[in-house]
This record gives sequence, C-alpha cells and structure tokens, in this order.
Amino acid sequence: MTRILVSEVGPRDGLQSIKPVMPLEAKKRWIAAEAAAGVQEIEVGSFVPPKLLPQMADTAALVEFAKGIDGLIVVTLVPNAKGAQLAADAGVDAMSIPFSMSETHSIKNVRRDHPAMLEEMRAAAAIAKEHSIHFAVGLSTAFGCTIEGAVSEDQVVRLAEQAAEAGAQEFSLSDTTGYADPAQVRRLTRKVKAAVGDDMLTTLHLHNTRGLGLANVVAGLEEGITTFDASLGGLGGCPFAPGASGNLVTEDLVLMLNSMGYETGIDLEALLKVRRILAEALPDEPLYGFTPDAGPMLDYKARIAA
Repeated sequence: MTRILVSEVGPRDGLQSIKPVMPLEAKKRWIAAEAAAGVQEIEVGSFVPPKLLPQMADTAALVEFAKGIDGLIVVTLVPNAKGAQLAADAGVDAMSIPFSMSETHSIKNVRRDHPAMLEEMRAAAAIAKEHSIHFAVGLSTAFGCTIEGAVSEDQVVRLAEQAAEAGAQEFSLSDTTGYADPAQVRRLTRKVKAAVGDDMLTTLHLHNTRGLGLANVVAGLEEGITTFDASLGGLGGCPFAPGASGNLVTEDLVLMLNSMGYETGIDLEALLKVRRILAEALPDEPLYGFTPDAGPMLDYKARIAA
C-alpha cells in the first residue's frame, strides 16, 4: 500500500488569508487535534513581519508548542534569509521558501525579482544546512498567475534548475491561483522531474478554486507525487494573488485517498471533529468541504469485499 503524506497548511496558508486573528490557544488546540487524528506534518505559520501579516505574529510560540508533539513534523514558511534565521532559531524541522514563477507576483508577494529571490534562497539554504533543517522551495504560480496570466512551462523548468543550484533540497509545484488542470499537472510534473530529478519533486500544493483540486491530485498520484498540501475546511489562498481562493480541503483529500486504498495514517472521523475548533474560533469564516456534510463512505476494504 502506497504511503501518502497529507501536509496540513491551514495554520499558515489558511489563516494568513483571512482578516480575523485566530487566538493562540485555539491554534494550539487545532494543531494538537490534527496531530492526534494522525496528521504527521503541519505548517504552523510563517516568519514574516507581523505588521504585514498579524495573523502570523505568534509563529515562534506555535513552533515551540508543536515541537512538543511526538512524531509531528513542524514546518514554517520563510520569505527570505531573515525569516530562515528566525525559523532556525525557533527550532523548526523543515522550512519552505516561496519562489514565484511569475516575476510580477514575486515582487508583489515578497518584494523581490527573480535574481534577488535566488540570492535570498542561497542564504536561506545555507542557514538551513547549518542547522540541519530540511529546505524546500515552493514553485508558486507554476500553473498560471492572476496578474501575468499564463506562465511558460519552460520558465518553470529553468527557474527550478536555478533553485536547485541555489540549495533547494526538495520542490513543490504550487497552483497558487487555482488554474491547474490534470493534463497540465501531468505535463509540468514530468518536465520538472526530468530537469531536477524524480526525488526532488515530491509535493503538490493545489487549490480547488475552479473545482479541479481532487482531479489534479489524481493526476499527481499517477506521476508519483507522494505529498499533498491541504487546509482544513478549505481555509485560505494567497492574499497577494487576486482571486486565489480555495485551498484543497483536507477532509475531502483524506476521504479520497483513504477510499482509494492509499495509506495516510489519518483517522477521518477524528479529523472531521477538528472542524469544531475552527468553527468556534472563527464563527464568521465559511468552512468548505463535501465530506463534512455527506459523511465518510464505507471503508476501502468493505467496499472491495462487497
């Protein structure tokens, strides 16, 4: 049975995109409850200036808390080398830096063009290496940009190669704007793997903005992708990419993977109960997902036997 890692990004990608600031204690309950349900990796926040994203001001405290949970891989996003140092000081297990394939989005998101971002990446990679921290690069807007429009696949490949030279240990292809379709997922995954190596591209970060999220997951599975980012209740989307709503719903992703016979290690019934924490802490924020309304299906083995 193939093992698939579901990486929960809601405490970062979900919360950074909404106006309310979720209380620290509620965030801790969320992280602890997901870990108890079997989620093995959680992106707990990002080390960005609090004046830009006050929702992320408590990231260091969340890292400290999450590091106390046995077996949990604690991840944070870092926008630059300064953020990487803060993440290292906090003691994260892994960090990810966003590298937008759209230069316009890069300038809007992290205030750096491609050459400047590659320099930040080199410095961040050196910090991660010094502290034995896994260093991943998210190839953002890889499937298209709401500002620039279509992004050349050749450009994605070229920038991925440059990021590998700058110190990336692993890549994710990120559908920041929800433009990806299954054929494009297959095609771009193959091209990037051919350029940087199969073992370097392991992750997809997908949105369900146009209803294609799970279809794109299946395409990724067929190309050997083993890690998928998702957000509980579908919270989030990039605040610096207009119209980029609709993170992949963790509950729906886990239902599909478990039903298909993949091993996630996640108890879906327990995961569904975690939504109550979000509903109580963020009463005015809509939560998405079909599984919470319809309920789990028969388990895989029972359906095969029938």
